[in-house]
Amino acid sequence: MSQLIRDLHDAECDSSLLQLVTFRIGEEEFGVDILAVQEIIRLLQITPVPRAPASIEGVINLRGKVIPVVNMRSRFSLPARQATSQTRIVVMELEEKIVGFLVDAVSEVLRIPATTVEEPPPVVAGIGSEYIRGVGKLDGRLLILLDLTHLMSHLDTEVC
Repeated sequence: MSQLIRDLHDAECDSSLLQLVTFRIGEEEFGVDILAVQEIIRLLQITPVPRAPASIEGVINLRGKVIPVVNMRSRFSLPARQATSQTRIVVMELEEKIVGFLVDAVSEVLRIPATTVEEPPPVVAGIGSEYIRGVGKLDGRLLILLDLTHLMSHLDTEVC
């Protein structure tokens, strides 16, 4: 069992439930720790930033704070898609930085038993596999848990 999964199980030992915000990017459903999520907002005007990395959609002004917005479709090398009424920006605090993640749709807030989370299969390679913390099994569907710390460390190298 990987160290991340062991840490995940150890951290959740007391409550044995993971509290997650889930969202869709393409056909896949992803989950992140609810404690990292500050808010979920409808799509705002995003101002492009010249010479920004491809996955940085631009910045938004959210109540006087300028927040970078990462297009998760670009981040995972998925084709661009027109925004819909379901498109959302998930605003998260990661390592004392506020970042918005542009996703196709927010699914739900849920709790899953930590015991249903497994490490990603070794054949998972490609679309953002380095950012996968684990895979949760729930009611016949798979939920990909993102490793936000790893994702943020890669964003820092792109943005700086």
